[in-house]
Amino acid sequence: MGRHFCEMSDPTNPSPVSNLILRHESDAARERSACGHRYRLISKGDEQVAAWAHAVDIDGAKPHYHKIATELYYVLDGEGSVMLDGEEREVRKGSMVHIPPGVVHGAVGKMRVLVVGIPDIDDSDVYYV
Repeated sequence: MGRHFCEMSDPTNPSPVSNLILRHESDAARERSACGHRYRLISKGDEQVAAWAHAVDIDGAKPHYHKIATELYYVLDGEGSVMLDGEEREVRKGSMVHIPPGVVHGAVGKMRVLVVGIPDIDDSDVYYV
């Protein structure tokens, strides 16, 4: 066993392994977001990330859309509904939702969701309606 995921054998020739990020949500700051309270697991500020991933406790999600980014919602726990361009869809633990750019969306219910933004969603790409 003894595997070390971030070990580099030659510091003058870094491998992609040196760019790995391993973070527990207890090490991420809890903050208010458009959909509730989030933990930035991987986010802007981390080097060389193509997307961000946040664990979000849904609470008072405000309807919004993105012009550039796609979002994926994966319900980790609980149940509720998502609004997608005015249409309400029920979701529960195990549900995956793909939200392309331009789709007005929000969520209600008691649920914890893994939200992935592709590419890394900047605050300037959040448009409230």
